Amino acid sequence: MKRRGCAIYRKRQALGSRLLFTSPETKLTLNIGHQYRMIGCDAKEYRGVAVLPLNKEGEGDFVVLLNCTSVLMVLRSNEMRWRRFQTLSTATCDDLVTFRGRFYALFVNGDVSGFDPHFLELTPLVRLELLNCGWSTSLVPSGDDELFLVEKIIPHNGNALDFARLTLRVCRLDVEAGQWVVVKDIGDCVFIIGDLGTVSCSAKELSDGCGVCVNSILFTYGPGNVTYSYKYEDDLNCWRYSREKRATILSRSPVVALRVERSSADAYSHRASPQVGKSVYFTL
Repeated sequence: MKRRGCAIYRKRQALGSRLLFTSPETKLTLNIGHQYRMIGCDAKEYRGVAVLPLNKEGEGDFVVLLNCTSVLMVLRSNEMRWRRFQTLSTATCDDLVTFRGRFYALFVNGDVSGFDPHFLELTPLVRLELLNCGWSTSLVPSGDDELFLVEKIIPHNGNALDFARLTLRVCRLDVEAGQWVVVKDIGDCVFIIGDLGTVSCSAKELSDGCGVCVNSILFTYGPGNVTYSYKYEDDLNCWRYSREKRATILSRSPVVALRVERSSADAYSHRASPQVGKSVYFTL
């Protein structure tokens, strides 16, 4: 059924989104969630969509939240009609995720709001203060276990941003307290953060680690096609990028494809020469 130029499939596709690892020796497929398809939608400001069922069994009626950057639109399956959704933030929405049966919206000013699919309870989540720096943020759900907020922090050097001193701050949501807690360990997970979404997966489930390290974060957006993962440095007490392993972005569409290679240089050397690597393919 179409409304305002959009149609949404009522049935959720169980293996619509998946991460695929390939190598000459083995092939492994991991499920990373559900995929929802919109057809007939030509919204230029479309930034993403999130879907939640209205019951714990995951069947029957559902709610769709559509991010059109300047406005959020909500659709209930029992109405099949788009309505404007009023948020608590005055900024535009940058990302939408679902976690433990709730929607979470991230806004460009750093605000984060959580709300249930019935929209009866809206909870603002106060971000920890950052002073004298530039920043950008990403929400990363790790299944239904944890929700993380990853912040890129760029200190000022006079009137300019000093990108050479860029670090990360990673926070975990304490659901009971309703607040963010700074962490330096994300376990055996690898976070892959791109323009169209984020992926959290266990490096131990990938064959031979898939060339990536546990407790690391990799960004696939930005200039160029070469990137490096971020790891926590105890001596610096922050997350810094490490040149130990180099990731070459082979493709960004229709799927993101990476080739991860171990560098022969030291962690922060600018003369890293890659060795033979392995390829990773995943959808965001």
